[in-house]
Formats: sequence, C-alpha cells, structure tokens
Amino acid sequence: MCELYVKADPILYESRSRSLRIRGVVTTLRLENQFWDILGEIAAVDGMTTNQLITKLYDEVMDYRGEVVNFASFLRVSCTRFLGQRRERLGELSLVPGRALP
Repeated sequence: MCELYVKADPILYESRSRSLRIRGVVTTLRLENQFWDILGEIAAVDGMTTNQLITKLYDEVMDYRGEVVNFASFLRVSCTRFLGQRRERLGELSLVPGRALP
C-alpha cells in the first residue's frame, strides 16, 4: 500500500511560493506543487484564475470566521475537501443506471 505514496513524483511535494495581493496587501503563500495544481483546477471549474480563487476564499473565510490562523493550511484542507466532494459526486454518478463514469 505504501508504494502508492512512496513512489509519488517528488515534484508533487516540492514546495513553491507565489506572491499575490489580498485585500491590497502583497503576501506570499508557500504550498506544495500538488496543492497549487488542485487550486488551479478549482479555479478553472469556477472560471477564475488561481489568484482570484485564493482571494475569494480569503475574503469568504474572513467574512465567515473573522480570522484565519493558518491560511496555507486552510487552502490545503480546501483542496482535500474539493477532492472528497468530487469523489462523492463520481460515486453518485456510478449509481445512476445506464450512466458511465466520466
């Protein structure tokens, strides 16, 4: 089982920093490449750039919670939640008679 994880391409877990402007302040976020890829996928689904998505997520979590202790961790969890929801949707589609999985 561990081979699935151990044999992952090291580029996926290599960290990369990106600078962006959130609420008028230039900030730098450091995430693993795989999370940047997932954020790009979420952004594309929503018709946004990755920076627009991150800014929107920041604004929404600040409006909802009032603070974000660790925004990079919030983004990682958002990515895993996105993947989980996608998995659930695919599971539901597989239960529809005559429907092939995408």
